[in-house]
Order: sequence, then structure tokens, then C-alpha cells
Amino acid sequence: MVQRTLVGTAATLGLLLSCSTNTADAQEPRILVFSKTAAFRHASIEPGVAALTARAAQAGVGLDATEDARVFTPERLARYAAVVFLSTTGDVLDARQQSALESFVRAGGGFVGVHSASDTEYDWAWYGRLVGAYFAGHPPGTYLATLHVADGGHPATRSLPEPWIRVDEWYDLRDVQTGLSVLLEIDEASYKTPAMNPAPGPRPIAWYREFDGGRSFYTALGHTTESWSETRFLDHVWGGIVWALGG
Repeated sequence: MVQRTLVGTAATLGLLLSCSTNTADAQEPRILVFSKTAAFRHASIEPGVAALTARAAQAGVGLDATEDARVFTPERLARYAAVVFLSTTGDVLDARQQSALESFVRAGGGFVGVHSASDTEYDWAWYGRLVGAYFAGHPPGTYLATLHVADGGHPATRSLPEPWIRVDEWYDLRDVQTGLSVLLEIDEASYKTPAMNPAPGPRPIAWYREFDGGRSFYTALGHTTESWSETRFLDHVWGGIVWALGG
């Protein structure tokens, strides 16, 4: 059972971190990094925002980071090419904000979900289909595990070794959608004991697909703070963003 703690919103609501880069170029692609939490909050969020901001600056991509759900209006989302849900948890958008995200994707917008983006909005079926699965639990702690690259031609996997062995918190997932283009699979036997009932073979843990007019990429990786200083992991996430932007 995953531990969950409710966090106060005073420090998060109304916070808009203007992490934009190269703002003089009005034609630059622009992404929104959204990290509001209504349940468990990951210590890796702030390092994640910093790392993505640095990558965006290097790539000439504009970036805004916020935990204020009021940005989810059709008018405000229209300035972005993709939205990144960075370790969000719980019920983070109201009905109007949900409708705005749906309209954004249907108009061709990109979506990127990182780690506990799958631990978000359980009562919003469209969102579960957008992400591709929901969080079901995880063994306590972090483990060294073996990942296999299922598709090495995607921007999110081109620089990864086969196999890719790394430490993280490894999610079990439920309601995994059909039609996903799997990028990474995890070998549960590489980190679960027999008593943990590992799956009989590798199972999906990162994927992409076109969805409802837009593009969706999800990776369950990224729990640890250390992940966000790991070059291969950053290449993986940024590659997903590049694809969501249409690359």
C-alpha cells in the first residue's frame, strides 16, 4: 500500500514560476509543466522542474512551470504546444479545467505524463485513457531493476542501452489501455522476490500513442531526486516531450 499524505495548498496554488527561455522569439515552441499535488508529493518535483527548464533552454523551447490549475482555460492553454504532468497526484483539475485539457488535446496538443501522473484523476475516465494506465501500487522503497527497450527508434529511447539497468521506484499499473506503442518494458523478476509475485515476463512501463486528436507520452520512471541528474533518464523524458511537440 502506497503511503499518501495530504499537503497544504497555500504554498502551491497561485504559484507560477516563469521559467520561460528565449522569450523574445514569439514563434518558439512552448510547453507547460504542471506539478500540482493533492495527495502524495514527491521531493523530486522541484529538481524535475529545474532539469526540464535547463533542457528547454538548451533546445530553444519556451517553458512555464506552475501548480496553479487556473492556467487550464482554452485561452491560456492555446499558447502551449504540449503540457507535462510532472508527478501530479490526486484530483488536481475541476470540471471546467478538465474540459479545457480535453479541448487542448483534441485540437492537436501534446501531453506528457511523468511518474505519478498515473496516480491522478481516478474519476476522470478520459484522463485515464490519455495517460494509458492508472497507478496500482509499488513495492516499498527503490530497487535496481532491468528495463528492456521495446522500440529503439523513438526520441525517448534512441540514446538508451539495451538492457537499461537503473534504480527507481517501480510502479505496478492497472487499466493499461490497448493500442499503446510500448517503448520500455520492465522485468519484474529483476527486482521482485518470488513472494511479491512478479509478472511472468516484461511488462510495459513507458509508451506513446496518438490519442483523441493529439499525442500522448507516459513514463512511470522518475520517482527519485537522483533521476533528474541522470543524463539517460533526462534524454528519455525530453525525447518524450520532443515527440509530443511533433518531433
